Amino acid sequence: MAEALINQLGKGKYVATSAGSSPAGYVHPESIAALERHGIDAGEPRSKSWDEFAGDSFDLVITVCDQAASESCPMFPGGYQKLHWSTPDPAKAEGSDEVIRQAFDDALQMLKSRIENELL
Repeated sequence: MAEALINQLGKGKYVATSAGSSPAGYVHPESIAALERHGIDAGEPRSKSWDEFAGDSFDLVITVCDQAASESCPMFPGGYQKLHWSTPDPAKAEGSDEVIRQAFDDALQMLKSRIENELL
């Protein structure tokens, strides 16, 4: 969700890509649905390992889950700023469809707020 939010809200100021230390192998359908509910173009998301980007250069690396923040990220060349935005993983939400939908909406709103307040 962060990738789509940054790319749309940043309007060319940023080019975002997302990846994880242990990708699930699929993008959670509710993640795409949450983006659509909030008028954000999901683009063509896919689950990616951060190892796919080892050797690439970045200006900014943002971790959003606490597990990734405590792990050793791949070495990216050049000097880049690293931020951590602790965000509960909505894919771990349990309960009714409404509870799960709300978890994704809450995570999206947290990320959107951080992007608007810290990047734009």
